[in-house]
Amino acid sequence: MKLTPSKLNSYLFMKLPAAYWTGVRVKEISSVKCISTVKYRWVNQNPFRSMYFAVQAMAAELSTGALVMDHIQASKANISMLVAQNNSRFTKKAVGRIYFECADGEKVQLAIKEAIATGEGQTFWMQSIGRNQNNEVVSEMNFEWTIKVKPPKK
Repeated sequence: MKLTPSKLNSYLFMKLPAAYWTGVRVKEISSVKCISTVKYRWVNQNPFRSMYFAVQAMAAELSTGALVMDHIQASKANISMLVAQNNSRFTKKAVGRIYFECADGEKVQLAIKEAIATGEGQTFWMQSIGRNQNNEVVSEMNFEWTIKVKPPKK
């Protein structure tokens, strides 16, 4: 079953309600990139009249994590995934609609192939860039993902 924006947004509603209720949505996903979006509004604001940093982080992480989920599903292997660490940089107030794009699908694919071939866990960094409607960068977020092939159940 191929992941689609609709399936991922339903997943958000069921498994990540904080992201769903603050307006985070997947707009586009392919094997190479994922774009998530969130619009500044009352429920996700900070006291400085812009989007709260944690809401931006949820949307950014989703753009990376959806790619990891998609490639794990395509591999048909039983693989676990987890964020080990992250960092971010904010360059402009996030107001209006913000688009987070991650184009690191090939990185994920290589890491999964290596994990399956060696049986060892893999770590890799993925970047998501947040841009406003004028295509200006508002934030850059990096996530270190870890994946590991799970042993067969007994």
